[in-house]
Amino acid sequence: MIVTLIVICEVGFWVLLGLGLSLRYFAGMPRASVAVLLCEPLLEVLLLVVTAIDLRNGAEPDWKHGLAAVYIGFSVALGPELIKWADGRFAHRFAGGPPPVRPPKYGRARAVHEWRTAARWTLASAIAVVLLQAAVWYVGPDGETGSLRMWQQKMLVLIGVNVVWALSYTLFPKKGPGGSAPVERPGSSSGTDR
Repeated sequence: MIVTLIVICEVGFWVLLGLGLSLRYFAGMPRASVAVLLCEPLLEVLLLVVTAIDLRNGAEPDWKHGLAAVYIGFSVALGPELIKWADGRFAHRFAGGPPPVRPPKYGRARAVHEWRTAARWTLASAIAVVLLQAAVWYVGPDGETGSLRMWQQKMLVLIGVNVVWALSYTLFPKKGPGGSAPVERPGSSSGTDR
């Protein structure tokens, strides 16, 4: 049931995003668009409540409950950025907006971009770790919480990977075609996101 609800939340996110952006750019209803997009966090609240009820009703905590906490953490931390990303592309494609700004490719600007990305992923992982710890406390000392602890360890590893990734761009900046690391302003160059 939890996995099904996670899938429903993910599909719901994309449906609400598409509906919200369609209302803004096709129907010319920006307020209705904002109202629809503000409904998206309700999906995470629903998932959190159903997961808590499932655990309270005696379900053994397993990987599905951990996945729910991770999904919520990532939705909270990365959802707004994903909405902003989609809005920029939608505006460019359908409303004559400017082309989306691509992340910088080289030097210090790329390192700053990687640190910002790592910060978002770290926040997502930290939220998941906190929710997982709350689930551990919720279940209590008599419950089996090994799968929840396993998810916490994975989130800590993910934080470490993101920090090492960003640090690598700081210590070993990617050099431009001429062999130097040009000075760029964040977002001023064309490139691709990682």
